[in-house]
Amino acid sequence: MPRLVIAAPSSGSGKTTVATGLMAAFAERGLAVSPHKAGPDYIDPGYHALATGRPGRNLDAFMCGPDLVAPLFAHGAAGCDLAVVEGVMGLYDGAAGRGELASTAQVAKLLRAPVVLVVDASSQSRSVAALVHGFASFDPQVRLGGVILNKVGSDRHEVMLREALEEAGMPVLGVLRRAPQVATPSRHLGLVPVAERHTDALASVSALAAQVRAGCDLDALLALARTAPPLDCEAWSPERSLAAAGARDSAELEPVAGAPGDGAPGDGAAPVIAVAGGAAFTFSYAEHTELLTAAGAEVVTFDPLRDEALPPGTGGLVIGGGFPEMYAPELSANEPLRAAVAAFAAAGGPVAAECAGLLYLGRSLDGKPMCGVLDADARMSERLTLGYREAVAVSDSALARAGTRLRGHEFHRTVIEPGAGAAPAWGFTHPERRVEGFVQQGVHASYLHTHWAAEPSVARRFTEAAAARR
Repeated sequence: MPRLVIAAPSSGSGKTTVATGLMAAFAERGLAVSPHKAGPDYIDPGYHALATGRPGRNLDAFMCGPDLVAPLFAHGAAGCDLAVVEGVMGLYDGAAGRGELASTAQVAKLLRAPVVLVVDASSQSRSVAALVHGFASFDPQVRLGGVILNKVGSDRHEVMLREALEEAGMPVLGVLRRAPQVATPSRHLGLVPVAERHTDALASVSALAAQVRAGCDLDALLALARTAPPLDCEAWSPERSLAAAGARDSAELEPVAGAPGDGAPGDGAAPVIAVAGGAAFTFSYAEHTELLTAAGAEVVTFDPLRDEALPPGTGGLVIGGGFPEMYAPELSANEPLRAAVAAFAAAGGPVAAECAGLLYLGRSLDGKPMCGVLDADARMSERLTLGYREAVAVSDSALARAGTRLRGHEFHRTVIEPGAGAAPAWGFTHPERRVEGFVQQGVHASYLHTHWAAEPSVARRFTEAAAARR
């Protein structure tokens, strides 16, 4: 699989601009392009999906473990002509205090992929050679194949940069001039998601493709991608991962009461699991739906901004992350759906809620009434909560048995009070020790984002709980 990792010395250098533009430009050439994002970010993969027509997938060595990075990549890239991986932060930045763990450099090494460094050249000339030399020599196992210079000011500026990099022996694979007209809007958690500005996002991606096509040597980049050696791994499979998890857990995990022990629906019909979508709930990993489907569920998407009822036959409810704080009045105004969610939870229906879902289940959000499933109130905050977490399930739930260990991440500018219920969802063991979230009846609600490929038993257990509702 020809593949490239698009990295940078630091955040804000233009990785997303270049990676998304490359994906779109190569797709316009007729190539099937597989889009990937290092790290936990949900928003960039939405633009990647728009550029390629394929699901944007995350490769996170902290949440899923280094051993799953290559298999998950191979799964997502199956049948494609080229894969482009956008890095996270600076090339060598990873989980705090964990060395290279979850860094772009580690992902590149695990994928045996050449790296293209995107350098913001706006305030330097010959010094760019020293910068690039440092990044190329810091870890000999990271193969830096070339540089794309971003925010170049003039023809003369470009000449000075090229001369410096030629002295350093580093190929220049592209030069992009300053182009604010193709910038994508941002707010408190990063770029505005595609689902909130689809028409404008299409225009932005098209403009990025044109900019990259004009400024980058696509043939040289493709030739570099084709130098990546074969990956010696088996592609991840939701079916095989569920089978392996079942074999491992059969002696340890108790099935949910009334549910079939092997994860198959009891009467042969697939349980319906409703997954929140639309502009307010845009954060999800593609593998979650694939695992639920492989576990025997029929996954149906609904939009809490527009739909006034849950999908017919709903047996389980998944409400992931997003930006409900931007849509609190609209979510609150949809009283029929709020009542339906509250009734479903009151009847013991299994609900898995992460971050935005937690806020939606609370009593209020910024003073606007929400579903009232949880006796808690949420509001916007000036403080950004961001970082990886190591967690253990404190309470038995439809999602996880007490004692289940998972790694995840928090990413929000809201607070909810109280922060934990009488039966908390998680106990964090690193980097701080505290309990968080709520478990009550069938509800598991928390700020913690998790990647179920790391622990497929949660998808199996949740599907069993949904099947038991019939």
